[in-house]
Amino acid sequence: MSLVVMKFGGTSVEDPAAIERTAAIVAGRVAAGKTPVVVVSAMAKVTDQLLRAGAAAAAGDKTGALAISSRLRSRHRDTACALVKDAGVIAELQKWIDQKFDSLDEVLRGLAAILELTPRISDLIVSNGERISCRIIAAAFRERGIDAEAIDARKIILTDSQFQKAVPIDNTIEQRAEEKLRPLVNAGKVPVMGGFIGSNEAGITTTLGRGGSDFTAAIIGGALNAAAIEIWTDVDGIMTADPRVCPDALRVKVISFEEAAELAYFGAKVLHPATILPAVKKNIPVLVLNSRNPTNDGTRIISLAPHCKSPFKSIAVKKKLSIIDLVASRMLMTHGYLKEIFTVFDKHQCPVDMVSTSEVSVSLTVDSNDKLPAIAADLGKLADVKYEGKKALICMVGEDIRGQNGMAAQVFNAVRHINVRMISQGASEINMSFMIEEEDADEAVRSLHAAFFQNPDPAIFDAEARKLAVSS
Repeated sequence: MSLVVMKFGGTSVEDPAAIERTAAIVAGRVAAGKTPVVVVSAMAKVTDQLLRAGAAAAAGDKTGALAISSRLRSRHRDTACALVKDAGVIAELQKWIDQKFDSLDEVLRGLAAILELTPRISDLIVSNGERISCRIIAAAFRERGIDAEAIDARKIILTDSQFQKAVPIDNTIEQRAEEKLRPLVNAGKVPVMGGFIGSNEAGITTTLGRGGSDFTAAIIGGALNAAAIEIWTDVDGIMTADPRVCPDALRVKVISFEEAAELAYFGAKVLHPATILPAVKKNIPVLVLNSRNPTNDGTRIISLAPHCKSPFKSIAVKKKLSIIDLVASRMLMTHGYLKEIFTVFDKHQCPVDMVSTSEVSVSLTVDSNDKLPAIAADLGKLADVKYEGKKALICMVGEDIRGQNGMAAQVFNAVRHINVRMISQGASEINMSFMIEEEDADEAVRSLHAAFFQNPDPAIFDAEARKLAVSS
């Protein structure tokens, strides 16, 4: 039995046609002798709309919030009708959908009365996207001959109580997966569960953070010791750069866990940054595949990728960042100074992307957010502080960058017409990063791509696709 966990993102289940494609892909895996466990996201844009409904209600706009809910109710009912033709099944399914939206409307009315949206209530609201899509998709699978069963992910994914970004509790999840999923798999059924959502020990709904459906799939893959974890999205795999910025971007055929993790953390949108961790622990290959082009081989992420003749595998960009500069000559050589700085960031639960230090100053980069004034106020007790936003981090990922002579010179020669604010190399053997103005990011990526991906290694990159595109 070759168990495979298949995760389908929002664009892969966005409408009846997309769900039909997803059903065909899963049916193909079953026909090939695979044993799938399916993880699905909410339909495309649903999570955003649920968040808007919650925000509107908390701002006192009950009418606007209920209008968003009404439109979502109609969308899900219409999708179910398009996919399920059995009168009894569709009647029961639509009744269930109505019950979920009735409950959602009660929550929104309550929010409009108290005018406060807590992280706990936000998680409850947005969880409806995955909970409802899971039930609809399982019914659609059954109609197409797949013996599917909808599973409430909250019964399996146990987390702590950090609402909106909960941390999974692995040991309990493994136990629950064996108890609730393994018997279904052994009986030849296809479990279908929502990604992104879980619950704490009290049974209160939590979420893993945006993009967390990838993480759910990896957690379940690790818990069941799957043969592979498949992340189905709307692109052909990990690319050498964002194709919207570089039309000649190449598909990366194979990449290491470490390289993929760096790309995910530093802005590549194909994978959630935490996705790789459970796969690394169990050495389970992760495949990034395109549900709109299922015959494409996608990208295979494995523990040890083949040697690449090209210096870099991909360029990632992380935008909407801020640089915080601290200057404190009185703290020169003071023991514990950096600890005090990072204690401030820990207090505000704000991660730092890059750090640069000199004798009297420290510069750090963080996501731009509404906590910055409070962070700056606390840092102001330690040093003179200033911060500025609209920055972008360019991350070049490849093999043993640190060990290649002259690589930094080549990189910065390619972007010599762009002002570089901060540089990081040496912390990682596979990553070279630098900070620039956000408005220069696309130009920097195009210049770097032109400099380093003109003669790609055909063993690592889909160079043939570029040739076909040029010839046509």
